[in-house]
Amino acid sequence: MTGADYLLPLRTRLRSLRTEPFGADPAGARMERIRRSPHFVDGSFQNPVGARTRPSGSTVEFAKIYFQREQRARRTPNGAVPVHPTTLADLAAPPVSGLRLTWMGHSSVLAEIDGSRVLFDPVWGERCSPFPFAGPKRLHPTPLPLTALGPVDVVVISHDHYDHLDLPTIRALAATDTVFAVPLGVGAHLERWGVPADRMRELDWNETTTVGGIRLTATPARHFCGRGLRNQQHALWASWAVAGPEHRIYHSGDTGYFPGFRDIGAEHGPFDATMIQIGAYSEYWPDIHMTPAEGMRAHLDLQGGTPHGVLLPIHWGTFNLAPHAWAEPAEWTKDVGDEADQPLAFPRPGEPFEPAGILPVEPWWRPLSPALARPWPLPADQAGPAPAARGDLDLAGER
Repeated sequence: MTGADYLLPLRTRLRSLRTEPFGADPAGARMERIRRSPHFVDGSFQNPVGARTRPSGSTVEFAKIYFQREQRARRTPNGAVPVHPTTLADLAAPPVSGLRLTWMGHSSVLAEIDGSRVLFDPVWGERCSPFPFAGPKRLHPTPLPLTALGPVDVVVISHDHYDHLDLPTIRALAATDTVFAVPLGVGAHLERWGVPADRMRELDWNETTTVGGIRLTATPARHFCGRGLRNQQHALWASWAVAGPEHRIYHSGDTGYFPGFRDIGAEHGPFDATMIQIGAYSEYWPDIHMTPAEGMRAHLDLQGGTPHGVLLPIHWGTFNLAPHAWAEPAEWTKDVGDEADQPLAFPRPGEPFEPAGILPVEPWWRPLSPALARPWPLPADQAGPAPAARGDLDLAGER
């Protein structure tokens, strides 16, 4: 064997390491199942309501706003985010009510529900990026090491974007005996990263699996997928309805507003708690992320049009992903929550709370907040009846 023969497998391994964070495309039986999905049309998964998945408007204009020094300063906290020092002892005693939520930052939430532990969209990495040296970096540390979290019964993934599906986190969890519940097609990434096929539950919209007495249903969302430049839309995105014997919870993943929230609520609600995406919105991508006012409308739709259960705002505060000010999502959510007389929880990252107990409501972000701008107006042609700004929420429940 020559020196070149030795180098060939090394080059192959190095190439694999470079591409590994991008995951894998579905193939074989998985791809055949995808083709049979009623939501896979003309070679790609389709949204329940039409959505623009690429930024609208001028790319130059967006870049000018996004990278301007003054604007960058607004998008980061003015000091250290007060992370709650969660320990295993905090989570050792079962919740008195049977339901406890711990927001770990961004969209990562540990839900202890009726004796089971469900971990949504766990991201413990330093950057939501395929590269360790570039991409959005954490604005606060993780509340506790992943190894200190304790056993997890189910890991639920909403979609395959880097701020929701994190290679090092999945690798660490693959070494445990947890089950992974993922949207159809996302299992290809997990298999490449070492998750055994028999520990995956890969679901199309409106399909349900049961793990340890907990029912998990992949429900529709209005978003898109992809981890690389070649985005074929061969992996589905989903929100999730989770039901135990006594409690029901909902995790939105990433989604734009759409009327289907009412159908999800009618089928799977009402919910004791909803975890709703209220950050990383922009006028440049109005169809695929919700503003806080839209998030409140979605919550009320899920609950049958009346305030019920607790809304936990997610997808804000941890990564800098949009032009809005860092704390604007929380402040605006507080505004529309007060207007709707809706119970809200604003825990610090890592702070456990029980929706049936005393809620964390202190606006802890205010001492760290750069000046807030008024919310941007939504384009007139945006699909769906979501309100556009503070004060526009229809509290009478009329549509």
